[in-house]
Amino acid sequence: MSNVTPDSIFQVASGFMASKHLYVANEVGLFEQLADGAITLDELSKRTGVPRRTIRILVDAMVALGFVDRQGDRYQNGPVAAAYLSGRTPADLRPFLRFWNRISYPSWLHLEESIRTGQAAVGHLSEELVKIFSEGVEASTAGTAMALATTYDFSQHQRVLDLGGGTGSFLFAVLRNYSHLETTLFEQPDVAAVARQHLVGIPVADQVKIVEGDFFKDPIPDGHDAVIVANVIHLFVPQHNLALLKRLRECVPDGARLLLVDFWTDPTHTQPTFAALMAGEFQMFTGEGDVYSEEEVHEWLQQAGWRPLEHKPLAGPASLIVAEPV
Repeated sequence: MSNVTPDSIFQVASGFMASKHLYVANEVGLFEQLADGAITLDELSKRTGVPRRTIRILVDAMVALGFVDRQGDRYQNGPVAAAYLSGRTPADLRPFLRFWNRISYPSWLHLEESIRTGQAAVGHLSEELVKIFSEGVEASTAGTAMALATTYDFSQHQRVLDLGGGTGSFLFAVLRNYSHLETTLFEQPDVAAVARQHLVGIPVADQVKIVEGDFFKDPIPDGHDAVIVANVIHLFVPQHNLALLKRLRECVPDGARLLLVDFWTDPTHTQPTFAALMAGEFQMFTGEGDVYSEEEVHEWLQQAGWRPLEHKPLAGPASLIVAEPV
């Protein structure tokens, strides 16, 4: 016991402080205001409209966490904030932080109740929150979408269906590399409305057809020789995932490919660590969400009439399982 300290307990237990400081810094536009270079605390207070005393608390927390650099009495974005939070680069994670601040963070206050009861902790989302949710997921999965478009060879396909594809970001990434494709986005009506807004002004908009519906009740668009199912399986219990895979098998031709993108874990469900933690979020959102291992997915695929072909890493903790019809 002499070598055991409680440091890890304090580090994890205080994690909410760091995350909330980061969310608030994002909300008040701190990183955008530091994008042009080093400025004083007085200037930062003026630009953000936050009192000097309290903006100092916030920006010093960002210095302590490594997101902001301080030289004397002047502050500027550190490399990570400049790359992902300043709004000056294509890799913009500000919508992701807004999603976790406005939707995820309040939901985690109800984790204990959700774990004890097995019920969802997230109620119906307003139109505003649906937009924040969709844009946040798009931002957080942008790297995965680009990785899928470069890791998997879509040149062999003609028509691609994205089941539950949010704003269509996975299809947009694929179409940038494979312009010959016809694509379909199948989504629930409220999310489909956000996707239509995102299509406006996008060069590949005429190659994306949006179909509204429920995965389990409405007809799934057929005739596609590739189906992307990204970050969907973790929303449901095993029996619902098996039912979904069976429905997909019925609507694709022989020779099609099923592309399952998610946080597939090891058999113990403890690695990757991020996946093990996200299981709580998935549970709270649907009341039946979880993370699953590659072995579990292979069993469902075989029962549903699919043959697993390969498992490829993508970006971060996400990876790709490819299957074909038996």
